[in-house]
Amino acid sequence: MARDRIVSGIDVGTSKITTLIASANDDGSVNVLGVSTVPSKGIRKGQVVNIEEATAAISSSVEASERMAGTTVASAVISVGGNHIASINSHGVVAVAEPDKEITPNDVKRVIDAAKAVQLPQSREILHVLPRGYIVDGQEGIVDPGGMSGVRLEVDTHLVTGGATAVRNLYKCVEELGVEVAAVAFGGLASAYSSTTETERELGVVVIDIGGGTTDVAIFVDGALSYSSVVPIGAINITKDIAAGMRVSLESAEKIKLLLGQSPKFPTLPSEVEEKAKPKKTESEEDLDLRGLGLPEEMTTVSKKTLVEGIVKPRLNEIFTMVGLEIKRSGFGDLLHPA
Repeated sequence: MARDRIVSGIDVGTSKITTLIASANDDGSVNVLGVSTVPSKGIRKGQVVNIEEATAAISSSVEASERMAGTTVASAVISVGGNHIASINSHGVVAVAEPDKEITPNDVKRVIDAAKAVQLPQSREILHVLPRGYIVDGQEGIVDPGGMSGVRLEVDTHLVTGGATAVRNLYKCVEELGVEVAAVAFGGLASAYSSTTETERELGVVVIDIGGGTTDVAIFVDGALSYSSVVPIGAINITKDIAAGMRVSLESAEKIKLLLGQSPKFPTLPSEVEEKAKPKKTESEEDLDLRGLGLPEEMTTVSKKTLVEGIVKPRLNEIFTMVGLEIKRSGFGDLLHPA
């Protein structure tokens, strides 16, 4: 198998690190050869806080996926997250080099470079330059201006930026393993393309990726990413709330949280008619059985209502309230397709 046809990706998250190795085919499809997920260490809220621990965890994930795939990882695309991620929309304008002829790829490159020429603090660097749409001689809504005739070319772009220090630390962890960083990708952008269809993005959609320590928000309008941000709260906060509320360890709280998500009798809010029609549940039916978890605290049951309504729901309300504020801040709320 040709080496240049092997593609690899490393997703460095707060709670887990996943490495995937695949082979790319001529038709655009890929075959997964190896995948490995290990618990994350040295990472907090999507950022490296301990170089040695993070490097060791990434190394463990890469080595396990290499064993499964039977090949080595020479270079990889790295996911980037954390609340240092921010975005800005920019506009670029250039004159077409040869107005008597067609717009060339060089013209497109020049107008995108013009849109990139924004003033950023030295502490920040551009991760993605994503065209939202082109304008040729005042005609808007052009997806690809290549080959068209015109004298003035404009572009609206979405720039995803990240903290230079946070990105460099992530680079260092990966490069110390002898793996070249081929590119970086904002985690929310990757999640959006893996979970939404082209039609959904064209109609307008908000993608909310709740991770371990952060929540990624990506807003698509007319098929293009138009706003992106990271909320510094994630699933680990729910685990900490359960640990504090039930007075158990973080490990036990995580097990309880996962069991609650798998429970077939997860509490819902039934309508008044359904409530009257259903027989009243016994106390045991309202409890979550913890005996199979082997908790060191020796807890056997916990009230689902107390767990959901008193602990989990308030934190989820906070997360979605913050996401709502991000949507309002973006200014694109009115352009999104209602569910």
